[in-house]
Order: sequence, then structure tokens, then C-alpha cells
Amino acid sequence: MTQATSTAYSRDLGDELRLLRERFSTLNGRKFAIQLGWDPSKVSNIENGKARASEIDLAQYLTACGQDIEFFDDFKRRYYNAFDLVCAQTLSSLRTLAMTESTATKITSYEPASHPGLLQTKQFAREVLAEGGVHTPEDVERLAEARIERQTVLRRPFRPDCLFYIHELALRQRVANAQAMEDQYLRLMCHTHIIRIVPLDVGTASLETNFTLYEFDKAAPIVFSETNLVQVFAQDDAVVKQCRDMFERLETLALDEERSKSKLVEYINALREAPDGSRA
Repeated sequence: MTQATSTAYSRDLGDELRLLRERFSTLNGRKFAIQLGWDPSKVSNIENGKARASEIDLAQYLTACGQDIEFFDDFKRRYYNAFDLVCAQTLSSLRTLAMTESTATKITSYEPASHPGLLQTKQFAREVLAEGGVHTPEDVERLAEARIERQTVLRRPFRPDCLFYIHELALRQRVANAQAMEDQYLRLMCHTHIIRIVPLDVGTASLETNFTLYEFDKAAPIVFSETNLVQVFAQDDAVVKQCRDMFERLETLALDEERSKSKLVEYINALREAPDGSRA
């Protein structure tokens, strides 16, 4: 075992190990460590993603959980890059993102072409996921459901401080029928205290990619970005600084809370006033 910088993925895989221990043994972390002949802190550090387990450590741990060589080989493959400061995953893998959101104390995001996943209705999420053309209908439903389940972090008593910057171009994107779009606008209206609209006259040349900054009490901040195909987690210091600089810029460009709310009202009214139900 070697000490290493904790990452979103190392914490995710460490938690996966913890779940295996709890499922396949009756031992708590301390007793499990004693059974393996380890110092109790070793199990804690590995399960919390704070230390990199060696190949031998993983073999001993997983064997004690009753796992076979096939499981060991698969886990070792995934674990190999767990402590990389930049990590890419397929969109179908949502554990790391869900854990990152659920442990963050502050979430700041920017969306240039869509609405934040944490603020989407299920119908809107379905349409956005289906529009990409890369997911099967079954995956669209599963991913949309997961997107809604992730939104529980906003309803917790001790929820993270959130601020969502949304470019007005995203508001103009029609990805569903009129009723679904109105429902989505109304969902945003319920969260205007944490939404800032970036107006149309602000170009997207240097702001064309979505990005989110997650901050934590006891872990390094993480920058997250995604496309229709891949999710990227980065906690390289230079990337985090660039992200903070972008948010400082957005703060000066975005409308304030009241004007952002008024802008959303404009889009709702335009949708309602269109004679054929299309956007005016």
C-alpha cells in the first residue's frame, strides 16, 4: 500500500471494496484488517480511496471477500488508473459522478447548450439523451431515471451550495414538445435562486464546453465535463485554476438573480403565446 492523492475514482472504487466487505463478510473494518494481518488503518485508507492498494493487497482483500480470479482481474484493470489526476469514463458509468455529487459541499456549473442535469425533468432528460442517438431506448430510460435520482442531493437538509450558469442558447434549444419544454422551464423557475443566465450577446467561442467544479471539505476540488460519449474528471491544479478563472469571468457576464428569473419568464410566456405551440 502506498499513500496517494485521493481522486473521485479512487474513492468510488474504495467504496466498492467496502460494499464487497460488508456483503460477503460479517466483519467490520477493524476485524477484517486483523483477519488479513493488516493494520486497521490500512483497510480504512484503502476503502476511503486515500491509499493505493498493491496488487497483492487487492488479491488478499478480494479473496477474503470470496471473489474469484476473473473478478480480481476486472477490478485490477479498473483500479490501475484510479489515482490518475485525469480520468475518463463512459456515460453509462454513473457511480463516480453520483458519489462526487453526494459528497461535494459546493457545486458550480456552466452549461452552454443544455440544462443542468440536476435541474432537468425526466421527460426533458429522456429527450436530451435520445437526441444524441448513441443510446438504446433501454439505456435512455435508465440514464434518465438515474439523472432524476441524483437530484435528491438538492433536497437534503445539508445540501451542497450550488450555482448553475446557463447560456441563453441552451434555453433556445427545443428538444421536446411544447408541454415538455414548458415543464422544463418551470423546473428552472423553481430554482432561480441558484441560476444565472448568460445572455445571448455573450459569445460562446471561449465558453463552448460544459464544466462543473465540485468542492469538498476534506478532498481536492474536481473539475468535471461530459459529452454524449464520455465523462472526464480532473483535479490537476492547473485545470482547477482555469475553471475558477472561467467562473470568475462568468460572474461578471451573467445576469443577476432577478434578471435571470425575468429571462426565464420571457421564454415561458413566448411558448404559451405561440399559436401553434411552437417557440415564438
